[in-house]
Amino acid sequence: MTVLAVPETTSTAVSPATELLAYLPSPPQGVWEIGPFPLRAYAICIIVGIIVAIWWGEKRWQARGGEAGAILDVAVFAVPFGLIGGRIYHVATDWQKYFGADGNPMDALKIYQGGLGIWGAVFFGAIGAWIACRIYKIPLPALGDAIAPPILLAQAIGRLGNYFNQELYGRETDLPWGLEIYLRFDEAGRLDMMNGVSSGEVHSVVHPTFLYELLWNVAVVLALVYIDRRFRIGHGRLFALYVAGYCFGRFFVELMRDDEATQIAGIRINSFTSGLVFLAAIAYVLFATKGRETPEQLRPGWGPRPWPWQFGALRAAGEASETGSGAEASAAPDSETGNEPGESGPADPLAKAAASKEGGESGTGDPLAKPKTASESAKTDDPADSAAGPQDSSAEADPAEPGGSAGPPKSATSEEAVDPKSSANESDAAHTDSVSPADTDSAATAPKNP
Repeated sequence: MTVLAVPETTSTAVSPATELLAYLPSPPQGVWEIGPFPLRAYAICIIVGIIVAIWWGEKRWQARGGEAGAILDVAVFAVPFGLIGGRIYHVATDWQKYFGADGNPMDALKIYQGGLGIWGAVFFGAIGAWIACRIYKIPLPALGDAIAPPILLAQAIGRLGNYFNQELYGRETDLPWGLEIYLRFDEAGRLDMMNGVSSGEVHSVVHPTFLYELLWNVAVVLALVYIDRRFRIGHGRLFALYVAGYCFGRFFVELMRDDEATQIAGIRINSFTSGLVFLAAIAYVLFATKGRETPEQLRPGWGPRPWPWQFGALRAAGEASETGSGAEASAAPDSETGNEPGESGPADPLAKAAASKEGGESGTGDPLAKPKTASESAKTDDPADSAAGPQDSSAEADPAEPGGSAGPPKSATSEEAVDPKSSANESDAAHTDSVSPADTDSAATAPKNP
């Protein structure tokens, strides 16, 4: 049996005075073999964090007026995207471990080796949440505000997995809360700091930076809950505050670590990322001016929602939602046309008159035409006049005599005849106010009495 010896330079000599201090012990192991299945504490912490985030997120979403089950539907998209993105970020920032001279590219697929990068998990998880919100017609900024504290609490729970793995710790220290890192060996006696079992030998005493980050995350969670209740901000600004708060703490935690990491311009890549993302989040908080969403805006108006993998049912539900909205709009009165629900046809009075005329309605069809006078009605509607045949236009009643003249119509050759031109002028003047232009033409063309 071959045992890999640990170089002396990696061990820390512990003085007698230091041994008296009550340092924080590390767990003896982080993996338990249950038959062929390895039960990993890191995976358990991640799963518990996800469950807590979904449960609390549902409570917060419903308190804001959203529908029950919406957070779980979105999580079905966001969680796989987040896990994949977290692994991609870790491999991209530590690519030498997998694609370097001594690396094995297949190890990049072993998510339990090396863990996840929180920046990739949040970014890709947001992409998955955006896709889900597009499908379910949920406003993404409002959803982000609801799940911001639960997500950060899930991150705090996940940090316990680093404790079991003996990873993400800081430089050596002699502070009372320093963390003891033990040497671990596998069943064959080979050194395996992550998957092995502790021999009880102390490797070093270090800053528990994972614990610092855990406590900071919990403090930011409490601050977010207070801000949300006190100021009731919306439109994604609470989510931006979560991002800014986490980045602020992570920046200083990274300064306390001395493990191997990729650097940009002499700065650890996680510190570099923390600074840039912090500035972007603060800018969003300052310039996003929209207010908090109303409960009506959080509900897409669907019935029972299909599962995310039921693509046909999702498509049908979306079309039904849009059709229902269109039907409601068509049932409401038209503010522009003035039509009542169920009324068809044009609302313009001129168009209505034309339509009525085409449908057989009596009348001129012109709403602007001058109404008939009583004398016109008598001429056109009286059956007796119709039976008597056409009358002379000069045989109108004399306006000077009450009731009109009962005598026979005067002839143009009688003794009382006057100048035909003046007679015609008087006749035209007498009928100017009582006969419409159309009636005047018909009167002028009527046959005369002999």
